[in-house]
Amino acid sequence: MEVEGLGWLLVPLHQLVSWVAAGAMVFGGVVPYIPQYRDIRRTQNADGFSTHVCLVLLVANILRILFWFGRHFESPLLWQSIVMILTMLLMLKLCTEVRVANELNVKRRSFSGGVFCLFSLFSTDSKDEELKAPPRRPYLDFDTHHFWHWSSFADYVQCVLAFTGVAGYVTYLSIDSALFVETLGFLAVLTEAMLGVPQLYRNYRHRSTEGMSLKMVLMWTSGDTFKTVYFLLNGAPLQFSVCGLLQVMVDLAILGQAYAFAHHPQKPVPHAVHPVSAKAL
Repeated sequence: MEVEGLGWLLVPLHQLVSWVAAGAMVFGGVVPYIPQYRDIRRTQNADGFSTHVCLVLLVANILRILFWFGRHFESPLLWQSIVMILTMLLMLKLCTEVRVANELNVKRRSFSGGVFCLFSLFSTDSKDEELKAPPRRPYLDFDTHHFWHWSSFADYVQCVLAFTGVAGYVTYLSIDSALFVETLGFLAVLTEAMLGVPQLYRNYRHRSTEGMSLKMVLMWTSGDTFKTVYFLLNGAPLQFSVCGLLQVMVDLAILGQAYAFAHHPQKPVPHAVHPVSAKAL
């Protein structure tokens, strides 16, 4: 009887919890990047953050949105992808501005390429003047040393739009194929599951986690744990649960690196002002 009498309270309470959980899913994914964003703005140094993390999340969330057209899933997960794409573009913009400001005497690299400036073609002045207007690399420059390491935020936007256009066209042509749709879903979540791998590799390469926000990784871990439980409880497609479990394992591996390198420090990594060090992830 008491339970029935409290029914009027339990129903709206359940709705409130559902709304809070949905809001956490939509915006919770971007929270870990707030301390990293603030650290980069404060120190004007983006060396500790791998922009390949942005690449992974952009690809994963674009594919997830395309997957939604073939197999509808919960709206909070769709909005989460949209919010994450906007966040990653903001992170890329900041990192590009900071890196270009810090890299001295480094040739500018681009995705779309362009035409040499006239004065750089005919000028015979000093090297310093040449470096002020370096030649832009050609369109679709997929050299592994320079891809996703361009000097203009606009080039990243062009690359994202090109990928979205191609992937969207292929999806439009194959949307009626259940095999294609399910494969697209697995590609989306497996790509997202690799989110922490660029950071994991960068830490391993430098034998250090200097510049990496530990708060960001702790928030990754807590957020990935939360959303994995959310996927399981709400019966999300299997792809989402697999993604969540893989992400938790990668997050724990990065935390293990932070612990190991703190107790066994290596030689300090030189500041990225030399053209060679600028190629680091």
